[in-house]
Amino acid sequence: MRRLVLLAVVGLLAGSSAAAPSSAGRPVYDARPVGGTSCSAFPADSWWHADVRDLPVHARSRAWLSHMSTGVDLHPDFGPSYGAGPDYGIPITVVRPSHPKVRVRFDYASESDRVRYPLGVDTRIEGGRGSAGDKHAIVVDRGSCRLYETWNTRVRGGRWVAGSGAVWSLTSNRLRPDGWTSADAAGLPILPGLLRWNEVRAGRVDHAIRFTTDVTSRHHLWPARHDAGSQDSRAYPPMGARFRLRAGFSTRGFSAYAVAVIAAMKKYGLVLADNGSPWYFQGEQNARWPASLVEELKEIPASAFVAVDISSLKVSDDSGQVRD
Repeated sequence: MRRLVLLAVVGLLAGSSAAAPSSAGRPVYDARPVGGTSCSAFPADSWWHADVRDLPVHARSRAWLSHMSTGVDLHPDFGPSYGAGPDYGIPITVVRPSHPKVRVRFDYASESDRVRYPLGVDTRIEGGRGSAGDKHAIVVDRGSCRLYETWNTRVRGGRWVAGSGAVWSLTSNRLRPDGWTSADAAGLPILPGLLRWNEVRAGRVDHAIRFTTDVTSRHHLWPARHDAGSQDSRAYPPMGARFRLRAGFSTRGFSAYAVAVIAAMKKYGLVLADNGSPWYFQGEQNARWPASLVEELKEIPASAFVAVDISSLKVSDDSGQVRD
């Protein structure tokens, strides 16, 4: 799936420097804090954790949805591969503070954070080494609670290369400069919008979920910082748009795991973060995802969503913090 412009890179545990990446490694990012650390996916007052159940429907909701293939059902973009290759989803790598950091050459260097990234042979890349997809890499430094993300991540001639790269402090609500991409077309971090198995299993999904659609506008809404659309008209959905599952959507017949995801879609919603297949929503790569859950989540209709107006939550243009 993806976009017209942008982004992603990162690493895992004790590693090497400029060695080629591998799809091997273990998923260690926990739902609330990072597994074995005190790092959480951004502060509790972050936009990602905002309750949108009582917010008004956006004035452009009907127009946006008319261009978003609402006759389809949602599609979980994660789960087992049934032996056809790496499991689906975006892998997360956690590294120690001592992990070596390397230089990365970016295709979109002017909008990338040009610092050293903790990449190595332990870095897990979306789709595995040599894949033709987005090749996202997401790395969490468990000592500094810093998040490193890259897009189109690869090794060429013994050197790390990526489409773009972005770095965040997981303890801060500070946004990227307006107009800058990230590993996502919206200029937002990927990690906080991923469904993770540990949180679903615990029944505690406390954040919005990242999703994609195919035709977007050349505009973005706070807290998104970037867009990569093909349409000038504001009747098409912009990056950063938030969508809420209607409160009356019945959970009858769904498993407890599916109910946890549905509850999150009602309370926190979905955030349009990238260009891609309509209504594909993302989760971590994890061999423990039940195939039955993935199939259940395909039964949620896109027509059950509305766009919400989150403008009243904003504290500052340059911060993802929300009002109480």
